[in-house]
Amino acid sequence: MATEGQQKSNGSSVVKQYAVRDFFRRPDKHGFTLAPDGRHLSFLARRSGRQNIFVQKIDADGTPLGEPRPLTDETERDVPGHAWKGNDHILFVKDFGGDENFHVLSVPVEGGEPRDLTPFGGVKASIVDDLRDDDRHVLIQMNRRDPQVFDVFRVDVVTGELTPIAENPGNVMGWMTDHEGQLRVAIATDGVNNTLLYRDVETEPFRAIVTTNFRESVSPMFFTFDDKRLYVLSNRNRDKAALFEFDPQTGQEGELLFETLHVDVGGLAYSEHRRVLTAATYVDDRVHRHFFDDWARDVIADLERQLPGQEVNLVSITRDESRAIVRAGSDRSAGSVWIYDVASRRLSQLAEMMPWLDSADMVPMSPIQFTARDGLQLNGYLTLPAGFELGQKLDKPLPLIVNPHGGPWARDNWGFNVEAQLLANRGYAVLQVNFRGSTGYGRAFWEASFGQWGRTMQNDIDDSVDSLVAQGIVDPARVGIYGASYGGYATLAGVAFTPERYAAAVDYVGVSNLFTLLESMPPYWKPMLDMMYEMIGNPQTEEGKQALHDASPLFFVDRIVTPLLVAQGANDPRVKQAESDQIVEALRARGVDVKYVLKENEGHGFHNEENQIEFYEAMEMFFAEHLGGLSRQ
Repeated sequence: MATEGQQKSNGSSVVKQYAVRDFFRRPDKHGFTLAPDGRHLSFLARRSGRQNIFVQKIDADGTPLGEPRPLTDETERDVPGHAWKGNDHILFVKDFGGDENFHVLSVPVEGGEPRDLTPFGGVKASIVDDLRDDDRHVLIQMNRRDPQVFDVFRVDVVTGELTPIAENPGNVMGWMTDHEGQLRVAIATDGVNNTLLYRDVETEPFRAIVTTNFRESVSPMFFTFDDKRLYVLSNRNRDKAALFEFDPQTGQEGELLFETLHVDVGGLAYSEHRRVLTAATYVDDRVHRHFFDDWARDVIADLERQLPGQEVNLVSITRDESRAIVRAGSDRSAGSVWIYDVASRRLSQLAEMMPWLDSADMVPMSPIQFTARDGLQLNGYLTLPAGFELGQKLDKPLPLIVNPHGGPWARDNWGFNVEAQLLANRGYAVLQVNFRGSTGYGRAFWEASFGQWGRTMQNDIDDSVDSLVAQGIVDPARVGIYGASYGGYATLAGVAFTPERYAAAVDYVGVSNLFTLLESMPPYWKPMLDMMYEMIGNPQTEEGKQALHDASPLFFVDRIVTPLLVAQGANDPRVKQAESDQIVEALRARGVDVKYVLKENEGHGFHNEENQIEFYEAMEMFFAEHLGGLSRQ
C-alpha cells in the first residue's frame, strides 16, 4: 500500500511513498509463453515461496480455461525462465545458490517429475538449438569433459539420453546451427583473435573462413533461409556494426542490408513460419526497429495504436503466427501482458505486472547528453523525483544517486527501472550514464575504455555529476553512488580516488582488486584471458602490474572516508566473496562506517525475493541517514 510521504515536490503536493517491497515483490503471474500449437499457456507464479512454472489451457479465442496447473515445485530459488519443447514438454534451467552452473531440465506438460538433462556436478549447460521439428530432442552444450570449454550433445527430453555431436577442440567459444538443426558454425579464439569456422554439412570438418582481432567482429546471427549464407552483424573495416549477408565460400560480407550512422545495429528477428526477415533493431535513447516485412510492421503498428504510449514487444508466438503474447510497458509502468489474435486484431489482457504501483506516482526517465572533459560525447538517463521536470528551475538542488551500470561492456536503456523509481520515490535524482565502453555506440567508443578502469571511465561518471551540479539540478554536498558488478567497482573507485565527491556509497557485488578479478575468473572465461588483459590490464608485465595496482580501490583503502554499504553473494563465481571481505575488513580496521550484507545462498547479485527486499531496505535507510532522503523504515 502507498502511504503519504513527508517530502513535497517542487511546489506541488505531497509525494506518495511505496514500501520497498512494492518495488521488488514478484508479479502474481509473469514470463508468459505460448505452446507452439497455441492450445496452452505457461507462466511463472508463486508456489512454495518461489516462482514456479504453471500451465493453463486456452480456448480458440485465447481465453484461459480452468485453473492453472503447477509443473514445478522449486523451493530454493525461483525458476529463472522456461521455454516450450514441442507441445508436450517444457524446458527450464536452474543453478545452485547462485553458482551459475546452470542445468537444463525437462518437465512433461501433462505432469510428472522434472528430469535433469545435465545431472553432473560442477557443470554449466545451455541450449544450443531447440530443434523445433524434432519433438524428442534438443541440442545442448556443457563443460563436463573440460570446465573451460563446451561440447555439444543431442539429448532426449523424455529419457535424458545424451548423444555426442561435437567435441570442443579447446578453442571454440560458441556454436550455431542452420535451420535444419545441423551444427555448421563455430567461433574459435586464440585469446585475442576470433575465427569463424564453417562447414557445408555436419559430417564435414570445420574450416576457417575469416579471422579478426577481437576488436573487430563478424557475428553470425543465423543462416539465410536456403542455409547457404549467413546474416551477420559486422564492424569489420567500419566503426558501427551493420547488418550484412555473408558468403562463407568467400569469407566476405556481401549485401549491406541495414546500417545506422550513429549507433550499432544490435539485433535481428525473423519469421520461422514464413521464412523471412522481419526487423533489425538498434538503440539510441530508445529501442527502434527497421522493418523488412510488411506483416511485422503492420502488427507492431496495430499494437502501438491499441496500446498508445507503450513500448510493445512480441515475446512469444504460435508456430502458425496466429496468436502472440505481447508485453507492453514504459518508463513509468512495469507494464502489462496481453494475448493477441493476429487475424482479428483482438487484444486480451492476461496480467498487469505491478498493479500495486500507480503509474501516476512513477516518474519519467529522461535521456540526457553531455561532453566529457576530453571532448567525448556521452549519453545517459536522468530520473527526477515526482513534481520535478528536466529544464525546470528548482527551488533548491536535489540529492543525487549516481548509478553506474555493470558490465562494464553493457549499457543502460530506457524503460521501467525499479531501482531508479524507488530512489526517486525517496526524493533523489538518479543518474545513469553510458560511460565510454558502453556497448552500442560503435567500436571506437568501446575501445576507448580499454585499460581505463578507474581512469577515463571513472572521469565520465564524475563529469556527468559535475554537469548536473553546474545546471543547478544537484546539490554537490548530497551525492551518493550505487552500483553492481562493474558498477560496484566504480562505486569503490569513486570513494577511493575522489573521496571528497560522495557522501555515501553502496557497493553491490563489486570488484575491489583487479588482480584477484583476473585470477579468479570462472574456468570457461579462461580462453578469453588474453583479451581481458588487453581490455582491463596485463598482470604479466611490469607496466600492466602497476596499472592494475593503481586502478584497484583495495590498495587505496586508506583514502576512503565515505560511509559504505557492501552487499555480496557467497557463491558469486565472477566476483568472489573475498573481494568484498577484504575491502570491508580493511575499512573496519580504520574505523570507517561500513555495513556488510552477505548472503550464503546467493551469487552475482541477489536472486531470491526476500534477500532483494532486505538489501534494498538496507540501502534505503543507509542513503536516508547520509543524504537526507525519505525512508519508511
